[in-house]
Amino acid sequence: MEKLKALALKFKSLIGLFFLCIVISIITPRFLNINNLLNVLTQVSVNAVIAIGMSFVILTGGIDLSVGSILAVTGALAASLISKQNSLFLAILLSLIVGALIGAFNGLLVSKGKIQPFIVTLAGMTIFRGVTYVYTNGTPISGLSKDFTFIGNARVLGIPFPVIITFIVFLIAWYLINETRFGRYVYALGGNEDSARLSGINTDSIKTMVYVISGITAAIGGIIVTSRIGSASPNAGSGYELDAIAAVVLGGTSLAGGEGSIAGTIIGAMIIGVLNNGLNLMNVSPFYQSIVKGLVILLAVLIDKKNKK
Repeated sequence: MEKLKALALKFKSLIGLFFLCIVISIITPRFLNINNLLNVLTQVSVNAVIAIGMSFVILTGGIDLSVGSILAVTGALAASLISKQNSLFLAILLSLIVGALIGAFNGLLVSKGKIQPFIVTLAGMTIFRGVTYVYTNGTPISGLSKDFTFIGNARVLGIPFPVIITFIVFLIAWYLINETRFGRYVYALGGNEDSARLSGINTDSIKTMVYVISGITAAIGGIIVTSRIGSASPNAGSGYELDAIAAVVLGGTSLAGGEGSIAGTIIGAMIIGVLNNGLNLMNVSPFYQSIVKGLVILLAVLIDKKNKK
């Protein structure tokens, strides 16, 4: 019985996703339609990619509230370069570089400046949203090439391309966190920063790097969103930071750091995506959807705290 209980606790997020799918499929059989399931995966892809980067930050005991604004500014940059230069490679490369630089900016303020991550990234959220408005002059950037819109709308062997991108990002992140020294240091830092420092780990470097990773994944999200919509809006990514944090928490990662997994984060993103899709199929008002999603997240945190006790 104890082994069964331990197994259930270990896979609680997956079990929760499974039962959620069963309940929604009973209430609305349209949920199991193959096109709808592919639509869910496509909608989940952006949040999943951003949440993967957020996982690295939260595993160290930090937080990144600026990912939505990074998504907006990098998406606007990509759209601008495509509309003016029509260079897909340049647009993607520079967007990823800018995402990494913004992440490094946040990380250095946290690690070297010794400022709380909440304050740094809250300020970053405001600053880079403002930069986006200035860069776009408050208007969407359109006129994007078919090569670029392919990223967010194409299917390869019936699988939406954003889903393939998410899977690639997941594999890279899984390898980093599970098979490298860097990954072990991330867990060590989140578990006990003082012990990690005394054991010879360059904690400042690790802190900076996790924010760089978060910036890169936010930029990937920006490219996907801009490509899917076919234009870059200065309002893009608003609220995405909350969905990313929710996915990480629902996936079983502790906000205190040192405990969690990338696979769990993907499951957490799926829970949010399935819940949103199910509520839409049931014609639930968007106002009530926010309440339901908030209650689910709160319940997940309470259950996690009770299990730890």
